[in-house]
Amino acid sequence: MKLIKNISKTIVLLAIVFGCTNNTEFTKEEDLAELTAFREEIELLVDSGVCSENSGCDYIAFGSKACGGPKTYLVFSTSINVELLQRKVETYNALENSFNKKWGIISDCSVPTPPENVTCIAGKCSAVY
Repeated sequence: MKLIKNISKTIVLLAIVFGCTNNTEFTKEEDLAELTAFREEIELLVDSGVCSENSGCDYIAFGSKACGGPKTYLVFSTSINVELLQRKVETYNALENSFNKKWGIISDCSVPTPPENVTCIAGKCSAVY
């Protein structure tokens, strides 16, 4: 039920962002600026976390390559609002996927490797590859 609710929220957000044009089409640069601002908001949330041990760290697939799959992985501390991060990342990934389709973006189709492990170093979570 929770998954359906989150998917519904994402669909509504996508409809609002890409459906309401008021006879004004956004340029690629404007769409990219919106996407960049949202990415920075997510990164600020991730950066606000602190850890004291490895068990307080995790990671999540982030971004959407034009060929499919994530661009990278965000490593974060579970001291932040993880549910909020998951919702924001889900929305961001869907928005970037729409951006890629709208503007015919291409990518190298490589598949990023998720971290083998995540560790807490000096209060911040880090990926181990």
